Amino acid sequence: MEFNSFRQMVRLRAPRDLEPEEQYVEYREDPLTGGRCRINIKRIQRPRQGQGAADIGEIVGRTKDCPFCPDNIDDETPSFLVDVFPEGHLKKGECLLFPNLYPLARCHAVATLTVGHCLTLEGFVPRMVTDNLACAVEFARAVHHGDGESVYPIYIWNHLPPSASSIVHPHTQVIIDPRPTRYQELLLTASSEYHRRHGSSFWKDVVAMERREARRYVGGNDSMEVIASFAPQGDREVQFIFRDASSLADLEDEQIEDFADAVIRVLRGYDKMGVSSFNVCTFSGPIGEKLPHYSLHVKIISRPPVQAFYRNDSGPLERLHYEPDIEMEPEAMTEALKPFFGE
Repeated sequence: MEFNSFRQMVRLRAPRDLEPEEQYVEYREDPLTGGRCRINIKRIQRPRQGQGAADIGEIVGRTKDCPFCPDNIDDETPSFLVDVFPEGHLKKGECLLFPNLYPLARCHAVATLTVGHCLTLEGFVPRMVTDNLACAVEFARAVHHGDGESVYPIYIWNHLPPSASSIVHPHTQVIIDPRPTRYQELLLTASSEYHRRHGSSFWKDVVAMERREARRYVGGNDSMEVIASFAPQGDREVQFIFRDASSLADLEDEQIEDFADAVIRVLRGYDKMGVSSFNVCTFSGPIGEKLPHYSLHVKIISRPPVQAFYRNDSGPLERLHYEPDIEMEPEAMTEALKPFFGE
């Protein structure tokens, strides 16, 4: 396994006094996929216009308009068909899981994390995540058992508008597809090829190397290891790599609880760094297959600070799975544009 990187020096004159300045851009490649990123540690000093610390109260609006708040959720959210879930939803603790009203897949659910309308990062506790993820796992298993075709689950958590969340109320999403995203397919193929060449799992090897070198190893528990990604796809990226699970649907209660504990610890760290918005996304093997060459893993990345009148249109599917979320069919757009070309 190789961690490939190289640096280039950039020479420039700094503003105002025009004194010469040197900066370094480091190019890194992911040791499994070859995915690339660029790093310049000076970029953290960039001025950011319009980023003033907004009062979250200005952004969250009124709870009476929120479809996920307790007074509205029964009336404002859809239900599953009776033959899927007889009660129309799944419920555990403060979590209510129900169909996405505007789905991106045939099996696409939304699950609340809490009855609270808006939480800062310090407000989340492990039980919220435990109940939420347990519902997501139950949903994935039930859907797969029902049709046998929906085998690739994705668990998504967008927190606040900079993460592309359109609803402020804390919630997650679960998508189960009959085929993997292109990036998930790449991960599975590359992991299988690594196993064929080396006779071992890339995921176990990378964890062992990171623990040994201790440069990016964050910590761990009985179910997983937590590392900072060598070639991140987003800022402040952290990976949670499960030891004994290749699919989201493999997770048992102890593993779910361990993940909840670990992700809350990262959120505490994010809060200390001044982060208020983030994305979480899973990378899962197929349901029903125990893959010796693949480990279920989860990534969390920070997003820009919360500010008034701002919602990012780039979410975890775009940022972490490289699969855009499109709102308008190209054919409909074609018909809308044709009159402007005289046709």
